[in-house]
Amino acid sequence: MQNFGFYFGIGWDHIIARDALDHLLFVLALSAIYVLGNWKQVLILVTAFTIGHSLTLALSVYDVIRVNDKWVEFLIPCTIIVTAAANLFEKDFNPKKLRLNYFFALFFGLIHGLGFANAIRFMIIGDESLGWSLFGFNIGLEAGQIAVVIVILLMSHLIINVAGLKRKWWVWSLSLFAIIIALDMAWKKFLLL
Repeated sequence: MQNFGFYFGIGWDHIIARDALDHLLFVLALSAIYVLGNWKQVLILVTAFTIGHSLTLALSVYDVIRVNDKWVEFLIPCTIIVTAAANLFEKDFNPKKLRLNYFFALFFGLIHGLGFANAIRFMIIGDESLGWSLFGFNIGLEAGQIAVVIVILLMSHLIINVAGLKRKWWVWSLSLFAIIIALDMAWKKFLLL
Protein backbone atom coordinates (compact mmCIF):
# COMPACT_ATOMS: atom_id res chain seq x y z
CA MET A 1 0.00 0.00 0.00
CA GLN A 2 2.98 2.34 0.55
CA ASN A 3 3.90 1.97 -3.11
CA PHE A 4 0.34 2.86 -4.11
CA GLY A 5 0.47 6.16 -2.20
CA PHE A 6 3.92 7.00 -3.53
CA TYR A 7 2.94 6.37 -7.15
CA PHE A 8 -0.43 8.07 -6.67
CA GLY A 9 1.56 11.19 -5.74
CA ILE A 10 3.74 10.85 -8.83
CA GLY A 11 0.62 10.49 -11.03
CA TRP A 12 -0.97 13.52 -9.39
CA ASP A 13 2.19 15.58 -9.87
CA HIS A 14 2.41 14.42 -13.48
CA ILE A 15 -0.70 16.52 -14.15
CA ILE A 16 -0.56 19.24 -11.49
CA ALA A 17 3.16 20.13 -11.38
CA ARG A 18 4.56 23.23 -13.08
CA ASP A 19 6.47 21.14 -15.60
CA ALA A 20 3.24 19.38 -16.62
CA LEU A 21 2.28 22.16 -19.04
CA ASP A 22 1.86 19.72 -21.94
CA HIS A 23 -0.71 17.65 -20.05
CA LEU A 24 -2.47 20.71 -18.68
CA LEU A 25 -2.77 22.20 -22.16
CA PHE A 26 -4.09 18.94 -23.58
CA VAL A 27 -6.73 18.66 -20.85
CA LEU A 28 -7.59 22.33 -21.45
CA ALA A 29 -7.95 21.79 -25.20
CA LEU A 30 -9.97 18.63 -24.66
CA SER A 31 -12.41 20.16 -22.19
CA ALA A 32 -12.63 23.73 -23.58
CA ILE A 33 -15.82 22.98 -25.52
CA TYR A 34 -17.71 21.71 -22.49
CA VAL A 35 -19.66 23.50 -19.78
CA LEU A 36 -20.46 22.53 -16.22
CA GLY A 37 -23.60 20.63 -17.26
CA ASN A 38 -21.44 18.32 -19.40
CA TRP A 39 -19.37 17.07 -16.46
CA LYS A 40 -20.25 13.40 -17.12
CA GLN A 41 -18.99 13.57 -20.72
CA VAL A 42 -15.80 15.28 -19.57
CA LEU A 43 -15.26 12.63 -16.91
CA ILE A 44 -15.53 9.96 -19.63
CA LEU A 45 -13.05 11.94 -21.76
CA VAL A 46 -10.39 12.19 -19.07
CA THR A 47 -10.89 8.52 -18.25
CA ALA A 48 -10.37 7.64 -21.94
CA PHE A 49 -7.19 9.71 -21.85
CA THR A 50 -6.03 7.87 -18.72
CA ILE A 51 -6.76 4.50 -20.34
CA GLY A 52 -4.68 5.39 -23.41
CA HIS A 53 -1.93 6.87 -21.24
CA SER A 54 -1.95 3.80 -18.96
CA LEU A 55 -1.83 1.33 -21.83
CA THR A 56 1.32 2.69 -23.45
CA LEU A 57 2.87 3.36 -20.07
CA ALA A 58 2.36 -0.27 -19.03
CA LEU A 59 3.56 -1.62 -22.40
CA SER A 60 6.65 0.52 -22.16
CA VAL A 61 7.39 -0.38 -18.54
CA TYR A 62 7.10 -4.06 -19.44
CA ASP A 63 9.43 -3.30 -22.37
CA VAL A 64 6.91 -4.37 -25.02
CA ILE A 65 7.28 -1.10 -26.92
CA ARG A 66 9.92 1.60 -27.10
CA VAL A 67 9.73 4.82 -29.04
CA ASN A 68 12.36 7.49 -29.52
CA ASP A 69 11.86 10.09 -26.76
CA LYS A 70 12.57 13.03 -29.05
CA TRP A 71 9.77 12.03 -31.41
CA VAL A 72 7.34 11.54 -28.55
CA GLU A 73 8.26 14.93 -27.07
CA PHE A 74 7.55 16.49 -30.49
CA LEU A 75 4.26 14.61 -30.97
CA ILE A 76 2.83 15.61 -27.57
CA PRO A 77 2.42 19.33 -28.43
CA CYS A 78 1.10 18.24 -31.83
CA THR A 79 -1.75 16.42 -30.02
CA ILE A 80 -2.59 19.69 -28.27
CA ILE A 81 -2.58 21.61 -31.55
CA VAL A 82 -4.86 19.11 -33.31
CA THR A 83 -7.32 18.91 -30.40
CA ALA A 84 -7.49 22.68 -29.92
CA ALA A 85 -7.75 23.33 -33.67
CA ALA A 86 -10.69 20.94 -33.91
CA ASN A 87 -12.46 23.11 -31.31
CA LEU A 88 -12.23 26.10 -33.66
CA PHE A 89 -14.27 24.29 -36.31
CA GLU A 90 -16.95 23.05 -33.93
CA LYS A 91 -20.27 24.77 -34.63
CA ASP A 92 -22.57 22.81 -32.37
CA PHE A 93 -21.39 22.15 -28.83
CA ASN A 94 -23.89 19.35 -28.32
CA PRO A 95 -21.99 16.62 -26.39
CA LYS A 96 -23.66 13.88 -28.46
CA LYS A 97 -22.08 15.32 -31.61
CA LEU A 98 -18.60 15.57 -30.12
CA ARG A 99 -17.60 11.94 -30.61
CA LEU A 100 -14.25 12.90 -32.17
CA ASN A 101 -13.11 14.10 -28.75
CA TYR A 102 -13.30 10.57 -27.36
CA PHE A 103 -10.97 9.43 -30.13
CA PHE A 104 -8.61 12.34 -29.37
CA ALA A 105 -8.63 11.49 -25.67
CA LEU A 106 -7.90 7.79 -26.14
CA PHE A 107 -5.50 7.93 -29.09
CA PHE A 108 -3.57 10.98 -27.93
CA GLY A 109 -3.45 9.47 -24.44
CA LEU A 110 -1.38 6.69 -26.00
CA ILE A 111 1.18 9.26 -27.17
CA HIS A 112 1.24 11.11 -23.85
CA GLY A 113 1.79 7.82 -22.02
CA LEU A 114 4.95 7.24 -24.03
CA GLY A 115 6.24 10.63 -22.91
CA PHE A 116 6.51 9.61 -19.27
CA ALA A 117 7.33 5.96 -19.87
CA ASN A 118 11.11 6.15 -19.60
CA ALA A 119 11.06 8.20 -16.41
CA ILE A 120 8.68 5.88 -14.59
CA ARG A 121 10.31 2.75 -16.02
CA PHE A 122 13.50 3.56 -14.13
CA MET A 123 11.56 4.34 -10.94
CA ILE A 124 9.68 1.05 -10.79
CA ILE A 125 12.11 -1.28 -12.55
CA GLY A 126 12.97 -3.14 -9.33
CA ASP A 127 9.55 -2.78 -7.76
CA GLU A 128 8.07 -6.11 -6.74
CA SER A 129 4.49 -4.86 -7.04
CA LEU A 130 4.73 -3.37 -10.51
CA GLY A 131 1.01 -3.66 -11.25
CA TRP A 132 0.05 -2.00 -7.97
CA SER A 133 2.54 0.82 -8.62
CA LEU A 134 1.15 1.44 -12.12
CA PHE A 135 -2.37 1.37 -10.73
CA GLY A 136 -1.45 3.96 -8.09
CA PHE A 137 0.17 6.18 -10.71
CA ASN A 138 -2.87 5.98 -13.00
CA ILE A 139 -5.35 6.73 -10.20
CA GLY A 140 -3.22 9.77 -9.25
CA LEU A 141 -3.17 10.84 -12.89
CA GLU A 142 -6.95 10.51 -13.12
CA ALA A 143 -7.50 12.43 -9.87
CA GLY A 144 -5.22 15.23 -11.09
CA GLN A 145 -7.04 15.46 -14.39
CA ILE A 146 -10.40 15.58 -12.66
CA ALA A 147 -9.16 18.43 -10.45
CA VAL A 148 -7.98 20.36 -13.53
CA VAL A 149 -11.26 19.73 -15.36
CA ILE A 150 -13.29 20.94 -12.37
CA VAL A 151 -11.35 24.22 -12.42
CA ILE A 152 -11.84 24.59 -16.19
CA LEU A 153 -15.58 23.83 -16.00
CA LEU A 154 -16.07 26.26 -13.10
CA MET A 155 -14.18 28.97 -14.99
CA SER A 156 -16.31 28.27 -18.06
CA HIS A 157 -19.44 28.59 -15.99
CA LEU A 158 -18.33 31.90 -14.54
CA ILE A 159 -17.17 33.36 -17.86
CA ILE A 160 -20.13 32.18 -19.93
CA ASN A 161 -23.06 32.21 -17.49
CA VAL A 162 -22.05 34.95 -15.06
CA ALA A 163 -19.90 37.31 -17.14
CA GLY A 164 -21.98 36.67 -20.26
CA LEU A 165 -19.25 35.94 -22.80
CA LYS A 166 -20.52 33.93 -25.77
CA ARG A 167 -19.57 30.29 -25.48
CA LYS A 168 -18.01 30.33 -28.95
CA TRP A 169 -15.63 33.15 -27.95
CA TRP A 170 -14.66 31.38 -24.74
CA VAL A 171 -13.92 28.13 -26.59
CA TRP A 172 -11.93 29.98 -29.23
CA SER A 173 -9.95 31.90 -26.58
CA LEU A 174 -8.98 28.74 -24.69
CA SER A 175 -8.23 26.87 -27.90
CA LEU A 176 -6.09 29.63 -29.42
CA PHE A 177 -4.21 29.98 -26.13
CA ALA A 178 -3.45 26.25 -26.19
CA ILE A 179 -2.47 26.33 -29.88
CA ILE A 180 -0.05 29.25 -29.48
CA ILE A 181 1.79 27.68 -26.56
CA ALA A 182 1.79 24.21 -28.16
CA LEU A 183 3.15 25.58 -31.45
CA ASP A 184 6.07 27.08 -29.56
CA MET A 185 6.63 23.79 -27.72
CA ALA A 186 6.42 21.77 -30.95
CA TRP A 187 8.86 24.07 -32.75
CA LYS A 188 11.41 23.80 -29.93
CA LYS A 189 11.07 20.00 -29.89
CA PHE A 190 11.26 19.83 -33.69
CA LEU A 191 14.60 21.63 -33.62
CA LEU A 192 15.94 18.86 -31.35
CA LEU A 193 14.98 16.02 -33.72
